[in-house]
Amino acid sequence: MCGRQAADAETLTWTTSVENGRRRSYCEECSRTHLRAIEGKLDSARW
Repeated sequence: MCGRQAADAETLTWTTSVENGRRRSYCEECSRTHLRAIEGKLDSARW
């Protein structure tokens, strides 16, 4: 979402989801900011 990138080991605390058959990963900060939308399964295009 924010464009942040990290090595595989650093992404263990990131949130992953599947939207329209595509895997998406969100950093800790974006995950916390958009937690309710993620839990509500809203498409990331909406938030």
